[in-house]
Amino acid sequence: MGGRLSGRVALITGASRGIGAEVAVRYAAEGAHVVLVARTVGGLEEVDDRVRGVGGTATLVPLDLRQHDGIDNLGPAILERFGRLDVLVGNAGALGSLSPLGHIPASVWDDVIAVNLTANWRLIRIFDPLLRRSDAGRAIFVTSGITRLLPAYWGAYAVSKAGLEALVRTYAGEIADTPVRANLLNPGPTRTSMRAQAFPGEDPLRLPPPDHVCEMVVRLAEPSFLGNGLWVAADQPPEQ
Repeated sequence: MGGRLSGRVALITGASRGIGAEVAVRYAAEGAHVVLVARTVGGLEEVDDRVRGVGGTATLVPLDLRQHDGIDNLGPAILERFGRLDVLVGNAGALGSLSPLGHIPASVWDDVIAVNLTANWRLIRIFDPLLRRSDAGRAIFVTSGITRLLPAYWGAYAVSKAGLEALVRTYAGEIADTPVRANLLNPGPTRTSMRAQAFPGEDPLRLPPPDHVCEMVVRLAEPSFLGNGLWVAADQPPEQ
């Protein structure tokens, strides 16, 4: 199967719906074998059907990213089956509650930090050796414009995404002299369930659908893309 990602092995978290599902289908259409990670088996199976519909192949991994030992077990499994990882897309996210910092339950804070920050650190930790086995490993993490605004009541989510950006830029510095590249993608306002949760009164039809990010996420995954440590907006592709 030909395409811009022909023969690549790409792992995508949060792949059962929204941006993750659309990226999975587009990557498959571009020739990548996609490893789909998400909590819901039914959602993964639906995306698998779509992947097959474009002539692609997928490996399904039902996993809650809060189960950090499960992330650690993914590394040896991917190594044994594929011998490397070419593309890592850290897309899964949790919004938590929008409320004053002092009113956020500790369990909600811990959940948001676990999914948005700690899980991505564990993904980097376990997959860095596999990305280095690729001729051009690419790590892409979905962030948010909220880190530029830091508005009131968005505490857990904003802090977790700001931490994610620091994490990825630190990693980018550590891999600067290798063939691996790590970058951040801000999709902007997008028609997703998380967006609807955050803005329940908003008309979703006024927002672009999740697949509007796909061209940029493909570009960031290509071996020819050499940018590293960048913060990229989906609607403003960089020239690299």
